Amino acid sequence: INMIPEVTDNHTDEIHPCYQIDKVSNTLIYTRAAICVFLNIFLWSLCVLTVCGNLLVIISIIYFKQLHTPTNYLILSLAVADLLMGVVVFPLTIEFGVSSCLYYKTLFCKVRDFFDVILSVASILNLCCISIDRYYAVCQPLTYRTEINAHSAAVMILVTWSVSVLLATGFLVEEFNYEKCEEQCLMKFLLLNTLAPLFAFYLPLIIMLCIYLKIFLVAQRQARSIHNTNCQSTKSGATVSKMERKATKTLATVLGVFLMCWLPYFLCYTFQVLSLTPLPIALSEAFVCLALSNSMFNPFIYALFYSWFRSAFRMIISGKIFQGDFSNTKLS
Repeated sequence: INMIPEVTDNHTDEIHPCYQIDKVSNTLIYTRAAICVFLNIFLWSLCVLTVCGNLLVIISIIYFKQLHTPTNYLILSLAVADLLMGVVVFPLTIEFGVSSCLYYKTLFCKVRDFFDVILSVASILNLCCISIDRYYAVCQPLTYRTEINAHSAAVMILVTWSVSVLLATGFLVEEFNYEKCEEQCLMKFLLLNTLAPLFAFYLPLIIMLCIYLKIFLVAQRQARSIHNTNCQSTKSGATVSKMERKATKTLATVLGVFLMCWLPYFLCYTFQVLSLTPLPIALSEAFVCLALSNSMFNPFIYALFYSWFRSAFRMIISGKIFQGDFSNTKLS
């Protein structure tokens, strides 16, 4: 049995299905019920997939020179955030469940929360930067090379990580202050918890929705223009139709998976902050796991759509890159 530190906060009587309170020692005890064992296996599998998938993306971009582009530098930054999510946040979340921190605040809880905020915000902002890159690529193709280069990509990456660290540090400082002054700091604490999701999620979400809508409309207009120019060619019309379907599928997948993973969590978070009413623990933890799973999906969404990444993955998994220098290989 995995013993949890002594309970210090009994603000809720609800207990997570995988924990029970020892009334003698006043500690949380992890129960090895079948559902809990299955949940741990599932989360560890998710963790392994997250680490392996993002590690493949990182190695591919660093090793193969063909992938040294501004777009891929942004994808590299995203993969680093998601890899660290799998290495740091996932194990801490599995070992010290989200619900256990409702009852006590240890150093592990604070460390997990700190890295969770940094990496979650970094992941979301990186996705936002990638959408900006795609906007220039599709909507401003003539100025794309001058507007989006290695320097501008580095600036976006620097801003992304700086904002993430500052936001996480602000949360940590306010949490320590709140523990000291309780009611006197309540309004300040609530203000931070209200503004944080606005800048960390809702604003980037609105930006991404607007950008991808613009990209979709421009791509459709370009496809219709090509179709009208070659209206006599049935083959060209079929190609254009295929292009439209692919663009629609890609954008729907990008936005759909992002919203599926993050929207329930932030709606839950916002509801709890505004109403001061906690949701059921099992539901809250399910939303946290769903949000974390976005770090596993990202490599497949932003890498496996492209054939050169698939080629790079095959060479890495087969061990071919260890048999010689293939960094200049033409990926197809």
